[in-house]
Amino acid sequence: MNGIIIVDKPEGYTSFDVVAVMRKLLGEKKVGHTGTLDPMATGVLPILLGRATKLQAFLPITEKEYIAKIKLGLATDTLDITGKVLSTVSICIKKKEFQTALESFVGEIDQLPPMYSAVQKDGVRLYTLARKGIEVERSFRKVVISRLELLRFDEALQEGELSISCSKGAYIRTLCDDIGKKLGCGAVLAKLQRTKACGFSLKGSISLDEARELAVNNNLQKYILPCDFPFKAFNSANITLPQANRFRNGGALSLDRVSFNNGQELIDSEIVRVYSVETGVIGLGKINLKKDELSVACLVEV
Repeated sequence: MNGIIIVDKPEGYTSFDVVAVMRKLLGEKKVGHTGTLDPMATGVLPILLGRATKLQAFLPITEKEYIAKIKLGLATDTLDITGKVLSTVSICIKKKEFQTALESFVGEIDQLPPMYSAVQKDGVRLYTLARKGIEVERSFRKVVISRLELLRFDEALQEGELSISCSKGAYIRTLCDDIGKKLGCGAVLAKLQRTKACGFSLKGSISLDEARELAVNNNLQKYILPCDFPFKAFNSANITLPQANRFRNGGALSLDRVSFNNGQELIDSEIVRVYSVETGVIGLGKINLKKDELSVACLVEV
């Protein structure tokens, strides 16, 4: 069973919990996910099935979108509402002041990965060290916050709701913490919903409860997207049956004997979709202009 299914992850589940549930419901051993979500977070979690698990490294790099609730006047060790409280401050930030602070975080910014994260330091996950009470030196990373829109702000509760578009690698918990530091009062992430990831949105997702119900009636497979779905914007190549047999066995194909669909100039190291006229999608290929070849990047055909 090869393909992609988009799950609306519920609160309280880890991304690996969702993988375990989908593995059981679909009876597929090879199951993975793209883009870890914290247990407190909900929203879009693409699940890769079968040979689609090999595609993770080739997925297009796209912005992620979130709806986040931020709570001012509070600081925790995890930078979110679930952590150990480090400090509380009684404050009264006005909406205009809050909006002004947000504006300074739009664009390319430096972020320090939180200790409670999956980033590795000398081969060890930071969250493993954090749970032992160990804090280590980390390097700042460049991330892009392309949109940071204030949806609402409650001055009485000192809580706001944000709509965020950001680059891969951006931490919303860290963004909230940095906003709190900017305002001089501290802040934590109180709630998070991912509304878009890897080009997929909530519109095409299903909940775990829906997945369980569909599995009972053997209808869950209907929600599995084909392996080539995330790559529709990529150039594509159609090859003959003899070429397909060679490609399946790891053999490169001469570019001048491959038919490309868009007629555009090929780019060195470009990843393209590869289809057999007889069987459909075979996998992904990589352009090598120096050798004038289309080599195998990933096979997804059964």
